[in-house]
Amino acid sequence: MAGVEILLPLLGIAVGIISAVSGVVFAKRRYSTLLQMAKREGEEGKKKILEEAQREAERLLKEARKRIQEEERRLQSEISRKRYEVNRQRRQVEEQEERLRRKEENLRKLERELRQKQAELDRREERINNAENELLEKLEQVSRMTVEEAKRELFRKVEQQARLEAAQLALKIKEEAHRRAEEEAKEIIATAIQRCAASRTAEVTTTVVELPSEDIKGRIIGREGRNIRAFEAITGVELIVDDTPEVVVISSFDALRREKAKVILERLIEDGRIHPARIEEIAQKVDEEFEEYIKRIGEETLVELQISYMHPELVKLVGKMKFRTSYGQNLLAHSVETAKLAGIMASELGLNVEDAKRGGLLHDIGKVVEDEEGPHALVGAKVAKRYGEKEAVVNAIASHHGDVEPTTLIAPLVAAADAISGARPGARRESIEQYIKRLHDLEQIAYRFPGVEKVYALYAGREVRVIVDAERISDIEAKALADEIARTIENEMQYPGQIKVIVIREIRAMSIAR
Repeated sequence: MAGVEILLPLLGIAVGIISAVSGVVFAKRRYSTLLQMAKREGEEGKKKILEEAQREAERLLKEARKRIQEEERRLQSEISRKRYEVNRQRRQVEEQEERLRRKEENLRKLERELRQKQAELDRREERINNAENELLEKLEQVSRMTVEEAKRELFRKVEQQARLEAAQLALKIKEEAHRRAEEEAKEIIATAIQRCAASRTAEVTTTVVELPSEDIKGRIIGREGRNIRAFEAITGVELIVDDTPEVVVISSFDALRREKAKVILERLIEDGRIHPARIEEIAQKVDEEFEEYIKRIGEETLVELQISYMHPELVKLVGKMKFRTSYGQNLLAHSVETAKLAGIMASELGLNVEDAKRGGLLHDIGKVVEDEEGPHALVGAKVAKRYGEKEAVVNAIASHHGDVEPTTLIAPLVAAADAISGARPGARRESIEQYIKRLHDLEQIAYRFPGVEKVYALYAGREVRVIVDAERISDIEAKALADEIARTIENEMQYPGQIKVIVIREIRAMSIAR
């Protein structure tokens, strides 16, 4: 290819030379022609013609030489340029060949290194396998365990270590979350309790009615006890007439019935006519009046809590709560207190205050619903939904004892307010049988867990101390055990307030000096 590129300029030079020679030949021919013409024209113009022909021939020769020189210079320049291009391409080819050669050498070097590393890895794997086999053999010799037994033991230790690390991480996360939550919760709850101070509640199952004189007792009893029997049959209470001067006692677990019976008895005493027909007549009037009385109690409660419109049926149920108790605590007073606490906490958190108050007021409404069966939280939620309460209020009612999952921020506030109201000193009272049973249940729950040696329920069941076997339970596992016991108590027992679970792990070393 390079030879052809050099040959082309040479051919151009040859063509230029041929063109110049052709010009000379043409000039000579022209000169011959003019000479002939001069001969014909005569001797006079011969010399002139010869001179002109000579000048013409010299001019043409000069132009031909000039063209030849220019062509030679052009061809020389073209040849030089072609040679430079050919040399440049040759150098590029040589450089590419050199790069390819170096890459090939690098690839061969990498291949040799790879084979060496692979051989080294094979030798290491072989050494590891040999060491593992020797270790297993020694382990079997020392511990007299088979390979499978050794594997199980190794897995057990790894699992134990993983659980220990998981417990440590969980403890760290819970402590951090508890610390942050406690800072906010203390301030909110303290503010709520401070702004909602309530007096001690001491509801009883009896009502005392004072008499104007001791003689009225005989008229209340009637001939052969017919009046007192009619009174008890109509009102559904027990009327106790004893030796206490100028006093009779109405006994019933239903506070509404006791209140109605008290009003009926007071009106009978005021009227003076005490006989079965009059008792029935007054009882009917009192029943009618009590419907309005209960409604008025509900309306006054809504005004006190600054709650807007509520369905009339819900208002009646709110009024009925005044005549019900829960763990010895008046249900309406407890609900009002819960509503106030929930409203204050909602205000501190920037939530809907009225929704929180409605949820707190209605959270135990299911306890006064007589025609529904099931947990009072679910019954109350069903009734509230039936009478048009918001979904947030319905969920707060249904979830305050964990029967359903809370779906709004109002729900946990109502549950917390309920617990605070029930847990404050003097709010609730229990019978000795219930108290002893709760302590027994707390201890039995703790005894279920492995590693537990002794359990003591203290401070009226507000604290449970669990003593564990130090050989079986580590420090980290003790914390996890306390969490598990607390969750079990939450799921299986009902109690006001909180119960603290303390797990104690102790190691004692003893020696005797002789």
